Amino acid sequence: MSAAMKVRRTNWYYVRSVIFYLFLLFLYGPIFVMAVLSFQGETGGLTFPMRGVSLHWFGDVFNPSYIGDFRWPWGRSVILALIVMVLTMTISFLAGLAFRKPFFGNSIFFYLVVTSLVAPSILISLGIGRAFTSLGMESAWWSGALGAHLTWTLPFGVLIMLAVFSRFDPRLEEAARDLGSTTWQTLKSVVIPITLPGLVGVALFGFTLSYDEYARTSQVSGEFNTLPLELVSVTGTAATPSLYAIGTITTVFSLLVIAISFAALYVIQKRRTGGGSYAPSE
Repeated sequence: MSAAMKVRRTNWYYVRSVIFYLFLLFLYGPIFVMAVLSFQGETGGLTFPMRGVSLHWFGDVFNPSYIGDFRWPWGRSVILALIVMVLTMTISFLAGLAFRKPFFGNSIFFYLVVTSLVAPSILISLGIGRAFTSLGMESAWWSGALGAHLTWTLPFGVLIMLAVFSRFDPRLEEAARDLGSTTWQTLKSVVIPITLPGLVGVALFGFTLSYDEYARTSQVSGEFNTLPLELVSVTGTAATPSLYAIGTITTVFSLLVIAISFAALYVIQKRRTGGGSYAPSE
């Protein structure tokens, strides 16, 4: 390789590195700025320069003295996200099992599931809200919003489980049945443990996508807001640095959920493999 070609390759490497780091800055810069501004002093505002450093606005989140009480909306968002997570994981797993063999209308069902990904979120929310009104029912965060969130999380969950089961070796199930296992025992001891990493991924998708969803909740939340709706509502009236504080808290909370999920998966995998060590018998 000539010296000129080496120089060009080196220059291209630096260009790609700069582009990559600029992308990281664009992606995580706002989160960093939000975290810094959440430590504003008591008289601080929403922009730089900072007026002192304190934990005042974190305390204001849990004991609000101004407009915007985020405690109940945050609780509703967590509860809704947990319900969506469980339903998404269960339904996606069952759909993955069903799609292992062709059945009548499987292509139509697949495209119907995926269609909700490309449909405008606000129209889905509006349609669900209108459907509740037409039936004489009142939509709420635990009913209409639940259905709206599932239209967002289920397609991702189903696609993940289809990918997981496409690499699943059916001979493992056949071996378990040859050894006398029932269908339920095979499912519990063979299928679920092998597909567990995919199930954890589906659970994380379901939780995080529901936890911060705004558009699909906007027309169906009813009388009580979830956290994203409350944040937008407060931003349009009288915003304080407590917005940044709740943003920092929820970001840390989301990272903790992800870390705990992966830690639990790691422990389960270790137990399955006997701690990763092999002791030969004497």
